[in-house]
Amino acid sequence: MAGLVSCNPEQKDGYWNKIFQDFFPEQVAPLTLDGITRILDYCYSNLPPELRTCSLYLSIFPKGMTISRKRLTRRWISECFVTEKQGLTAEEVAEIYFNQLIRRKIIRPVDHSSNGKVKSFKVHDMILEYIVSKSSEENFITVVGGHWLMPTPSNKVRRLSMQSSGSKHGSSTKGMNLSQVRSLTAFGSKTQRLPFHSFNNGIIQVLDLEGWKGLEQKHLSDICRMVVLKYLSLRRTEVSEIPSKIDKLEHLETLDIRETNVAVLPKSFGRLKLLRSMLGGSKNPRKTLKLPQETNSEPMKGLRILSGIEITEESAAAVASLHQLTGLRKLAIYKLNIQEGSKTFKQLRSSIEYLCSCGLQTLAITDEGSDFINSLDSMSAPPRYLIGLELSGKMEKPPNWISHLNNLYKLTLSVTVLQTKTFQLIQGLSKLFSLTFTLSAAKDDQDIVDILEENKQLTDREIIVPPGGFENLKLLRFFATLVPRLSFAVKKEEKVMPALERIDMRFQAFEGIYGIETLESLQEVHLSVDSQADEITKFLVEDLKDTNKRFDKECSYKCPKIITG
Repeated sequence: MAGLVSCNPEQKDGYWNKIFQDFFPEQVAPLTLDGITRILDYCYSNLPPELRTCSLYLSIFPKGMTISRKRLTRRWISECFVTEKQGLTAEEVAEIYFNQLIRRKIIRPVDHSSNGKVKSFKVHDMILEYIVSKSSEENFITVVGGHWLMPTPSNKVRRLSMQSSGSKHGSSTKGMNLSQVRSLTAFGSKTQRLPFHSFNNGIIQVLDLEGWKGLEQKHLSDICRMVVLKYLSLRRTEVSEIPSKIDKLEHLETLDIRETNVAVLPKSFGRLKLLRSMLGGSKNPRKTLKLPQETNSEPMKGLRILSGIEITEESAAAVASLHQLTGLRKLAIYKLNIQEGSKTFKQLRSSIEYLCSCGLQTLAITDEGSDFINSLDSMSAPPRYLIGLELSGKMEKPPNWISHLNNLYKLTLSVTVLQTKTFQLIQGLSKLFSLTFTLSAAKDDQDIVDILEENKQLTDREIIVPPGGFENLKLLRFFATLVPRLSFAVKKEEKVMPALERIDMRFQAFEGIYGIETLESLQEVHLSVDSQADEITKFLVEDLKDTNKRFDKECSYKCPKIITG
């Protein structure tokens, strides 16, 4: 109800007083179940039609589940609940609707990404129960199994959510007319079977099998006959190969095969002309996806996201095709191993430079065995459209053009460039929200050890964060085997990172962090200490906690909370 009031600021007090009297005619009235239902009815009826539809769609997910924001919004788009509007892309409109649901307290954020956006959320049990009931009444979504005991629909099922077979209510679709199902979502284990034979493959538009362990390779033949499919998620299933008949899915917009055993895409992949999001690979453990080794005759100009790919010397044809992806907004290369001066090396440099000029917004490269990321410094022009940049590997120094990325919101760099002059280079980025230093290479990599040791000599074994700049930086993170000594320099006339709210550090060896008590906006410091950390590191962590407690008593403001784990 508070969410509804906050979303209607034009209404006067008298209006809300009347609503209150309607709900509670007596001065002292207990809040009964009937009263709660009337409140929910009122809030639901006051939703704009498009938000009402998006809210009902939440009934697909099981009670208590933590749901990915991107999973939900991509499905909205595939169901055509969200479309381009007033110059905004479908993705931008979906984000507006999602934020409205948060503001109206229909959904509750659980976790945030490093860019500050909500990463995952939950639906309050009472609201979800109401939404499931409404969905059943309107034959919008049919829920089978799970927590809810719903009557068997008398009409044809349009959208089917099959939840855990361990439910006391069972998960049988017996007696249901499934010939008109156009959206199918499965949750559960191998024991739960999907009635593929009962579906009309010619009308299914959304198939979400994320985490369903009952998927077998033979099922993919059925899936490739779903000719109008727009959204296909096989994430966290045990599938290992995508059949060549995938090109039959001419309307496919999202293909999610993250955290599967699929290591290479078939040659026919390039014929998916309407594909917008290609999501593959895995970050932990690190897995990658190889692109088909041939040049597409027709470019995939609709592709917006290409994530989780691997590029080696054998990827020359695939790299040559990157030039054609002029609509690409996110490119994430999880593994890069090419030789400096080779044809593939030069083509990739050329492709990235061209894509950046076409509007690429997010670029992530993990360079394990080449010198490619160091070569980016010589790009002819700064990639001015970038809002997210991630460069990990054996970097010697960050590209100088980073200081010109005025729209940069999220920056991740290898810990090998953790020097005072790096902070000086980027402190003028006024929109920077999140800054991360990371190291994904093996801890015994001698090249990495040599670079880190050289950095220590250059900086007199101490990294100093200079005063000034970093106007909007709220999150600072260090994820590496070794985190060098770090100090926040303070001058009376200038402040250091004035908006910084949180520091995250994950390490095995730690040389100390000093001056955090001077960061007036800092709320939390999270220190994740590896189980193999030495005694000196453990001592420094405990000393930091003790010092912070002492300052907390002496400071005129509340010192940050230090959390270890």
